[in-house]
Amino acid sequence: MITLPSLKQLKYLCAVAKTRHFGQAATACHVSQSTLSAAISEIEENLGTRLVERNNKRVYLTDIGEEVVRRSQSILTNVSDLVTLCRASGEPFSSELRLGVIPTIAPFLLPGLLSQLRSDYPNFRLSIREDLSKPLVERLYRGELDVLLLALPYPSQGTQTRHLFYDDFLFICPDKHPLARARNIHLDDLNDQDVLLLEDGHCLRDHALEACKLDSKKLSTPYQATSLNTLVQMVANGMGVTLLPRMAVDAHILTGIPVKIKPFAEKNVWRSIGLMWRNTSPRVDEFNLLGERLQQQWASHI
Repeated sequence: MITLPSLKQLKYLCAVAKTRHFGQAATACHVSQSTLSAAISEIEENLGTRLVERNNKRVYLTDIGEEVVRRSQSILTNVSDLVTLCRASGEPFSSELRLGVIPTIAPFLLPGLLSQLRSDYPNFRLSIREDLSKPLVERLYRGELDVLLLALPYPSQGTQTRHLFYDDFLFICPDKHPLARARNIHLDDLNDQDVLLLEDGHCLRDHALEACKLDSKKLSTPYQATSLNTLVQMVANGMGVTLLPRMAVDAHILTGIPVKIKPFAEKNVWRSIGLMWRNTSPRVDEFNLLGERLQQQWASHI
């Protein structure tokens, strides 16, 4: 008869799969390495199969180990959602909320939101993880985050999304650029320009290209930046032009920088800002309330 693995054993196994290192996994789980190793050996013995292989340099998962980890992560997430379901039956924002947010939103939208939430819900605990969309979605899958604030659409499975508002793209060029005197910028004006964008992996890059109907293969992009602040400095130094979201401009990211800000003549040159959560999450009402607060905050300053 097979002895069922415990949730603690599944947690240890998932930690090993994530770190590919017994010592690091033990540290992450706040146990000794011997305790974690014993738990892995026990679960392998109970299931009657090898899940983990290790040598002097690295830890590997067997084929069946990869599948067991995948299902274990789903089990742990479902158990976490079950606990959250019970906690969420009380007052909204009565338990910790783990929010993931992308870097091109976090510094411009969150400060005002946090101030309001602390005022209205003094006991509310909000944990924030700032990262690119791909790792945030992966953390959402693993149950490490409850809800994401990001630009949509973003490919995902087993999730729900809620559009909140549109964030316009604005054209930014050096003070002495030929287009600096133009009243409005047309999308065709970008064809002959050195357009500076964020590096691959930032969804802002993809959404800017899509909104402006630009083909990255045909576009002259001599440099790629890691942050909006870097983009701004590159433009100010005459290296090209760029596209910035309105929320960054409204947050005074260009203060003191010798550049010009121009709107596009065409409509719908924007990105969609929204929330994403797991289909199985029991906190939909809280997420919708969070979304309403974000919409109110955005509407109050446009």
